[in-house]
Amino acid sequence: MEKNNRVVVGMSGGVDSTVAAYKLKEMGYDVIGVNMRLWQDEEMEDAHFERDGGCCSLSSAEDARRVCEQIGIPFYALDFKDVFKETVVDYFIDAYFKGETPNPCIACNKYVKFEALLEKAHALGAYYVATGHYAKIKYASEIDRYVVEKSDADEKDQTYALYNLTQNQLKHILMPLGDFKSKEDVRKVAAGFDTAMSRKSDSQEICFVPDQDYVGFLKRNSDKTIAKGSFLDVEGKVIGEHQGIVNYTIGQRKGLGVTFGKPMYVIDIDTSNNAIVLGDNSDVFKSTLMAKDVNFILMSSLEEPMHCTAKVRYSAKEAPCTIYPEGDVVRVEFDHPQRAITPGQAIVFYKENYLLGGGTIKRG
Repeated sequence: MEKNNRVVVGMSGGVDSTVAAYKLKEMGYDVIGVNMRLWQDEEMEDAHFERDGGCCSLSSAEDARRVCEQIGIPFYALDFKDVFKETVVDYFIDAYFKGETPNPCIACNKYVKFEALLEKAHALGAYYVATGHYAKIKYASEIDRYVVEKSDADEKDQTYALYNLTQNQLKHILMPLGDFKSKEDVRKVAAGFDTAMSRKSDSQEICFVPDQDYVGFLKRNSDKTIAKGSFLDVEGKVIGEHQGIVNYTIGQRKGLGVTFGKPMYVIDIDTSNNAIVLGDNSDVFKSTLMAKDVNFILMSSLEEPMHCTAKVRYSAKEAPCTIYPEGDVVRVEFDHPQRAITPGQAIVFYKENYLLGGGTIKRG
């Protein structure tokens, strides 16, 4: 597609995407606002959820329409329900029944925001798509690659969820919030044209799960049986009964439903035997993991061992490690043991201030 200055902005109805659209128009881009209709079930028609339920709610779509009118840009509401269900919701459900802890936002970024939306953008004659992510995308001429750099707002940096981006996608993506120093600075910009928007709270973690009751969501949206099974100690002895593997995640201590006379932690989920393995806090720490479905951004592939830093979950601190290529997977050896390395979660690699790449933590 021939390069132009038209950009489609994914408008969730929140502060970040609104300011992203505003800034891009201010910078001279030909901006189109698009609200992505992703998910709707009967519970999301609840008045409370419609008011506070984040980017999947009808009220947020109306907020997006209203601010586009205020900014003075065209607005479209487009249906992405089918691709969202297939690539995000179905994946989310399947992962829990496999004893994994999924990352729906990462799947949404990969398949919906930066694949399906990009296709729609091109159909609308736009060269770019843009979002309200806190990250920077730049072209590095010295390596002839597009790179992703951490946001200036350390506490809001969202590069962890962007490791799947490809070079072809990166050249079509704009993220104008990467240079902001804080969320408060973003709110100040919003206050300049929409006071109500500037005070809007951040969206909830999983936009399609009301009240974050993911087990209830699994029950309503899957025909799979949540079967009870055994709690085992590290030696394989039965020490209690669990309520179904979907209720547990690695490192969990609270909510086990059984008391053992001392703190016990989930250290493994054995799906083949429908068992949850419990141990002491020290058993939750590991130094090695295998990562699958790895994508690199700073380079095309990993050819030899490399020392870098990595995060095993969004909220974790970066930890020094060495990554080793082993066929179609990457072995990660941390300098120091990490807590609750969880299958299904993303491990994301950094080289100084740049996103190196990442993958999915593999069971076993």
